[in-house]
Amino acid sequence: MGLLTPLAVKIGAISWMPKALPQIEKWDSRLQRFTSGRVSVLDIAGLPNLMLRVPGRKSGAIRSTPLLCVPHEGGWLIAGSYFGAQKMPVWVLNLRATEKAEIVVDRETVPVAWREISGAERARLWDVMVRTWPNFTLYEKRTDREIPVFALTRR
Repeated sequence: MGLLTPLAVKIGAISWMPKALPQIEKWDSRLQRFTSGRVSVLDIAGLPNLMLRVPGRKSGAIRSTPLLCVPHEGGWLIAGSYFGAQKMPVWVLNLRATEKAEIVVDRETVPVAWREISGAERARLWDVMVRTWPNFTLYEKRTDREIPVFALTRR
């Protein structure tokens, strides 16, 4: 965690953040392109992150999404929280529709296998994720949908 992490947690708790997320993602993608992948919004906030790359389920074109992640047991955990919006993030639908996925983490491109976590294991890993990003608890309260949790491992 970094010096700006407490500020990021406060900003992440703002109720209108789901509406701003598309603009934040666009700005973050531009920042990463401009810095050749060296800096992201989440880096500035001092939070662990990765860029998920999966083919679009309709177009097949590779879609890149910057995500907060939680390094865990040699892999990564990610959640389809979308700041607690009712709408499921598109990247979740794309991931569920493919076996082919890769991430960029620490400027390294890594092919990954993924699995969606459920039941008691999800509850246990959700607690792990909340320790990194406390707002996940808030996001869970904002939405009626169960926020999906995925485990990514190197292929």
